[in-house]
Amino acid sequence: MKYSNKLLMKGNEAVVFGALLAGCDCYFGYPITPASEIAQTAAEYFPKLNRTFLQAECETGAINMVMGAVAAGRRAMTASSGLGISLKQEGVSYLATMELPCVIVDIMRGGPGLGNIAPEQSDYNQVVKGGGHGGYKVIVLAPSSAQEMCDFAALAFDLADQYRTPVYILADGVIGQMLESVTLPEPLPRRESPEWALDHKVNPRTNYLTSIYLENDELEALNHKLNARYAEIQEKEQRAEEYLLDDAEIVIAGFGICGRIIRTAVEQLRKEGIKAGMIRPITLFPFPSDVFRRVTPLVSEFVCVEMNNGQMVDDIRLNIECAKPVKLINRMGGNLPTVEDVVKYCREKCAKEGVR
Repeated sequence: MKYSNKLLMKGNEAVVFGALLAGCDCYFGYPITPASEIAQTAAEYFPKLNRTFLQAECETGAINMVMGAVAAGRRAMTASSGLGISLKQEGVSYLATMELPCVIVDIMRGGPGLGNIAPEQSDYNQVVKGGGHGGYKVIVLAPSSAQEMCDFAALAFDLADQYRTPVYILADGVIGQMLESVTLPEPLPRRESPEWALDHKVNPRTNYLTSIYLENDELEALNHKLNARYAEIQEKEQRAEEYLLDDAEIVIAGFGICGRIIRTAVEQLRKEGIKAGMIRPITLFPFPSDVFRRVTPLVSEFVCVEMNNGQMVDDIRLNIECAKPVKLINRMGGNLPTVEDVVKYCREKCAKEGVR
């Protein structure tokens, strides 16, 4: 049988294949719906490729195992959903402070509390705004397909190494559970331990990693250093999918599965003569503020489509830096906004204002 690099798989499976092909050495995790296939797939394939898989006793154990492996110079990944991500946040703060690169996958489910296992996007603030204690930030990638789940794994590891920071892949439960055709990339060579690692083969007994700075000035200096890096990331790493923006009078924004809903809505609105366009943020931090600011002078209104109580909408309002209205169309509890929800609002707005 001829080998094919195109496979039918869930987004949860695709991110594991992408991580392995990107040279991930270790996976530490604890299963939780709707992310459980990540641990299941990692358990099957990591040992076959002589990589490390370990099911931790809990989410806090998993993130601390990631910390140890990364400190020793290995590429490591973990995954969970909202409840588990909450438990990992203390460890993420330590990772960010010690400048340890890793990849964390969050497949979002309904909340707050135990919520349910249906898809939502309500971890946005928890992840994009830092989540744990202290003034740290992490890079956040938001895929909208199983293919991007695979591709963003390699991107996440590269960005993590480049900026020495944790990187999240933040996906709603629809993207994690969606079954799609995925074209696998060519495998990358395993990365050597970096010079800063606590690896006796690289720099025996000379490297030092810590997250505690008892002198005020030392901790302040660290924060200045980290914030300069976050400013560099904001300047250089913004990513977004743009669609029909050149003459758009209504710009509709959303991430994850909402991006796919919006694209279909924009196409339908264009058929009706309504000049709609789309911005799908791919990086949630850094937020793609440049594209929003670029189109703001031409736009009569922004529409934000989310599966939460309105979290990304705040970042849009902050970044357009003007009084243009931003309408929120949202569903919660595992319910999805529909194409018709978006089309109906835009159609009624244009009919009322005579905008075409």
